[in-house]
Amino acid sequence: MSKSDLTHKIYPEPVGDEIDHFDDLPDSLLLLIFNQIGDVKSLGRCCLVCRRFHSLVPQVDNIFVRVDCVISDEESSSSGSTSSSVSKSNSPFSSLFRFMFGGIVKPLTTITQFLQFKRSVSSGGYGSNLSSLSVNGEDYEELDQGGVTHHSPTQVLKNFSEIKVLRIELPSGELGIDDGVLLKWRADFGSTLDNCVILGASSVVNCKGLENGGGNLSSEDDNGSIPESFYTNGGLKLRVVWTISSLIAASARHYLLQPIICEHKTLDSLVLTDTDGQGVLCMSKDQLEELRVKPLSASSASKRTLVPALNMRLWYAPQLELPDGSVLKGATLVAIRPSEQTVIKKEVADGSWVCSAFEEPYRTAAKMLIKRRTYCLEMNSF
Repeated sequence: MSKSDLTHKIYPEPVGDEIDHFDDLPDSLLLLIFNQIGDVKSLGRCCLVCRRFHSLVPQVDNIFVRVDCVISDEESSSSGSTSSSVSKSNSPFSSLFRFMFGGIVKPLTTITQFLQFKRSVSSGGYGSNLSSLSVNGEDYEELDQGGVTHHSPTQVLKNFSEIKVLRIELPSGELGIDDGVLLKWRADFGSTLDNCVILGASSVVNCKGLENGGGNLSSEDDNGSIPESFYTNGGLKLRVVWTISSLIAASARHYLLQPIICEHKTLDSLVLTDTDGQGVLCMSKDQLEELRVKPLSASSASKRTLVPALNMRLWYAPQLELPDGSVLKGATLVAIRPSEQTVIKKEVADGSWVCSAFEEPYRTAAKMLIKRRTYCLEMNSF
């Protein structure tokens, strides 16, 4: 085969007026494809392809927003004074970043620093230095040529008119925890907190290969009772930090979502998570509607939703061996609901809502812990 024949095979010559068969696809099929894409940055780029795409993308009902980077409060406050120097930067790298959607003003500082045990847990004397959430990057059509333009999530999503499912992913969890420590939480909100489940462990050890099979409790445990040392060696104090920190992180996320919820009345599901898998905030269709009808109560100390008075149930195991071979040291499960909730649904009574809060292998850990002795606690609103 000659070289010219190969060239014709790779680059066939057009024959007459070729038909673009992609134009024959119905709008409904294109919307299915766009909904599978989901990512708001990719959809923004699709808008630039042609007029047809530009008119269809705003109708996408399944959106995923991935936040690429975090800007500290200090950087945000000084951005005005440094705007002139930023505008002078016209390097290829700065131009590239103007076309990359991403970046938020960090909604939370590392809150473990402000949890001071000089105050009682029930006093509600905990606060945080929170800022508003904003996103920088591309507004699909308009760019700040002098530097990176900042937008709130409400502005980023304003071109989408039919959003039903929205998932937002932060670049990391808000809680600064030591290496090896396990801390996961899930919270459901309406106009206020509906429930929260927290799973923690002081360390996670991979014991694959040990002769003992997984799914067992250590021989050290005392039929589900918490050992006396738990109260004296700082174990209880640490769990209190985990609980309050998780609740503050969840309530801050909820507060920042209010403008989006009010703007997009078609929303059926909203999830705000992070790449670390540390925390998940969920809102169903009924909970979203509740927030629109009954506005949230904001904390007077910071930009977050007020946490109501709570009833909590706690389960503890000094050591928990999971079927995958990992061992949770100091495994703790906390289930939280507002005190004012007097109607006990079936899923509340049987604890299924607690176990379903996490993916495997942590769902198994929750199922194992919930069978142990239950300790009840109360916490005032804060």
